[in-house]
Amino acid sequence: MGRSETRRRLRTLLAGLLAALLTGGCSAGSGRVTDVGATGGTRVEGGTATMALPPAAGPNWIFPIGAPGYLASYNGALQNLLYPPLYQPVRKGGKLTMDNPRNLAEPPRYGDGDGDTTVTVTLKKGYTWSDGRPVTTGDVRFWFDLIKGNKKEWGGYSPGLLPDNVKRFETVDDRTFRLRLIRAYNPAWFTANQLGQNVVPLPRHAWNPRNESPRKTFARLLGHAKRLSAFATDPLWKTVSGPWRIERWSTSGQVSLVPNRRYTGPDKPHLDRVIFKPFTTADSEFNVLRSGGVDYGYIPPSVMAQAGRFKERGYRVDPWEGWAITYIVLNLNHPITGPMLRQTYLRQALQYLIDQRSIARVVWHGTAAPTRGPIPAGLLAREPYPYDPARARRLLAAHGWRERGGVLRCVRPGTGPDACGQGIGEGQRLKLSLLSQSGSTETSNQMQEIKSSYDRAGITLDIRQQPLNTVLGTTVPCQRTEPLCSAWELGFFGTAGSWYFQPAPSGEQLFATGAPSNMGNWSDPRADELIKATEYSGDPAAMRRYGEYVARQVPVLWTPNPAYQVSVIRNDLRGIDQNPTLTLAPQDWYFVKADKKRAGRG
Repeated sequence: MGRSETRRRLRTLLAGLLAALLTGGCSAGSGRVTDVGATGGTRVEGGTATMALPPAAGPNWIFPIGAPGYLASYNGALQNLLYPPLYQPVRKGGKLTMDNPRNLAEPPRYGDGDGDTTVTVTLKKGYTWSDGRPVTTGDVRFWFDLIKGNKKEWGGYSPGLLPDNVKRFETVDDRTFRLRLIRAYNPAWFTANQLGQNVVPLPRHAWNPRNESPRKTFARLLGHAKRLSAFATDPLWKTVSGPWRIERWSTSGQVSLVPNRRYTGPDKPHLDRVIFKPFTTADSEFNVLRSGGVDYGYIPPSVMAQAGRFKERGYRVDPWEGWAITYIVLNLNHPITGPMLRQTYLRQALQYLIDQRSIARVVWHGTAAPTRGPIPAGLLAREPYPYDPARARRLLAAHGWRERGGVLRCVRPGTGPDACGQGIGEGQRLKLSLLSQSGSTETSNQMQEIKSSYDRAGITLDIRQQPLNTVLGTTVPCQRTEPLCSAWELGFFGTAGSWYFQPAPSGEQLFATGAPSNMGNWSDPRADELIKATEYSGDPAAMRRYGEYVARQVPVLWTPNPAYQVSVIRNDLRGIDQNPTLTLAPQDWYFVKADKKRAGRG
């Protein structure tokens, strides 16, 4: 047999093997996918469901008080399964609401004869810790004292908000507490963005048995939280109030949860186990998915054409759309590029050079849409700076930049209206460095497209890629004198969206001066005023005014906002609701088996 004939037969064999993988795989959950259709079947209790985690990402923080650099959405999603917050958003009738049956507390009551400066919260009856002790207002007070005494270390701290906006925490009884606020707030905003997701009862009796000070207790808890290898064995994390407890938690990011048998809430788990499995790349996840190695996974946008084959095998394909925006962070405090990035005209020019629509259509294969500003795109009328390379060049030329040897350099230093801007020296190149998350072909291609666009305009963009946790741990707010501020210039962590909002998409966490997730250190007094207006007023116009103003200022570079993932889920795995805020509820998941009548056909 000749070599050409051997190669031909080998190609035929490989093609046959690939077809077999796409038409006959089995599952790590409960064997071969059961052909029950999208709605048929009878519920069964038990079984193991495996869910794929995002590429190059792994849960690495268990402490329900988040720390800077550890604020990834999957960390919060898993924490909520062990230590549920008082209130969580849920989707009802296509809208997000805080009226969730799994909330630990009754709806908050505002006003006590003094407008909306008082909030009274009553815990629901019957909730207990896994050791049998009741969940009480003392556990909420324990959380409050920890963040009040350690607010600068809390990743959720925004100056002027919790705990600063609480004059007094009053314990009414074991199930009721009252917050006396410094002023009246929009109740819907306060419930969603202050009480919601933030306020988490913590087991005071187990975590502070010696009644130590909040500072000393927090330091001790933080020490435990940084020992990733001990999450599954540390007795501290075994006292939980949620429907799940830890079985295994590896340093590679794989997490296995099993039911908390002493959970007293209404949503008790049906499964025996849920596994969250990490992958280095989206392609590696796809290979495991098509071989049946995960029950709830995702396909990269680049292989959307193969969605039909998964449907034929007994899977459903469902894009997980998020209440989110996506952007490239700009480090305005970097010692070299910071002076350039602090120039509004330059940020506008950089934005004009990003062809969001083409990138969304071609690179993301239609699974992304342009980000229009600091709030979800549907709340804004248009992109403020649509792709326009000629306009970008004119804007840069008008401020003293000239192309020399294919590279833009400042030729008019100074602070005048036609000068490069304060801190930019004569002859300085317009050169930038981007730290981007790895693991996604689409993200890599998007960044190469932006780099090419910048190159054509005379702007140099160097790109280096790292795992998501590395990017998140590097792109944190910093002062100009700190060594960390020299470690990065631009950062991207938005393969699955950069920021997911609570129902009220205001900017106190993102773009307010000193906000915990204001990674680029942007500050604008007018933006601060408009953000405050969204906190005080329920008028939708207040949110729109904030969104339009900040969109024009370009504190970050807006990039296409992708679906969190294009989910591929076994048809016999049910009860899954893909919440736009990325919360998870695997306690609602269950497998079904074929009905006897259906199973006997054919």
